[in-house]
Amino acid sequence: MTTNKTEFPAIGIGTWAWGDNLFWDYAPARDKEKVRDAFLASLSSGITFFDTAEVYGLGESERLIGEFLQEIGDKSGEIEVATKFMPTPWRFNAQVVKDALTASLKRLQVNKVALYQVHQPFSFFLSQKTLMQTLAEEVKNGRIESVGISNYSASQMREAHGYLAEQGVKLAVNQVRYSLLNREIETNGILATAQELGVTILAYSPLAQGLLTGKYRIGGDRPTGARKIDPRFRMEGLRKIEPLIQLLQEIATKYDRTPAQVALNWLIYQSNDRSKVIPIPGAKTASQAQQNAGALGWSINTEEADKLSKCKV
Repeated sequence: MTTNKTEFPAIGIGTWAWGDNLFWDYAPARDKEKVRDAFLASLSSGITFFDTAEVYGLGESERLIGEFLQEIGDKSGEIEVATKFMPTPWRFNAQVVKDALTASLKRLQVNKVALYQVHQPFSFFLSQKTLMQTLAEEVKNGRIESVGISNYSASQMREAHGYLAEQGVKLAVNQVRYSLLNREIETNGILATAQELGVTILAYSPLAQGLLTGKYRIGGDRPTGARKIDPRFRMEGLRKIEPLIQLLQEIATKYDRTPAQVALNWLIYQSNDRSKVIPIPGAKTASQAQQNAGALGWSINTEEADKLSKCKV
């Protein structure tokens, strides 16, 4: 098999909010310095893995990361960047995939990325076989170090894995929603298939868009942006998850951590010798970046992990 990267740090930073003004209400004049501070604080805290996508802020997230990488100079070599290709209907051949990668590399101001993922399992005019063959070729060309997928079902993951294997390349990750409040991958075959194939799970929305931080509780803060209309943030939704938040707080107090750090640590705890689980929480400020890093360097015990796992809502 072609040697390609399959190991990544225990935690990363998801950068959907960097440059996105549709869901996350990003405004350059107000937020650019904040996300720069989040980037630098992540590095200072030991987090060097950043996940982005060409569609985040219509490329603005990639551009911001590229700018930040240039600002830190030689230290940028320590950073691993993952980005994604969106297989929209008008993208119908291998050359379009290569052109999209070229555009992402240009925005990021790098010659290669650690991980290039297919954002959705869409197959319009571009088949999965052609797509995976093209990505395998780019591994051999040195423009990407590993191939990943995102939001793929168990069967779709197995198909992608097979096409890549034919080219001598291993499927590195499947990026899916996974948190204490989003456990579907445990029952729909995705987690089991990832373990069987040795595919890492990149867990996006690991704090359920802030619900697991303990910040949004009955009588507490209200979310901004599109989350304001999410029923999970309304009274009934918050009341439903209160027992889980209380348990997170109880464990957090024991370890002198925060509920969010416990929730992230629970995900890391799900890793085993067959497949890792890597949470990629967002961070829009330096404080949030430092909070994320606090999930590292310690571990809940088996009893606590079991209690959290059984506290389904």
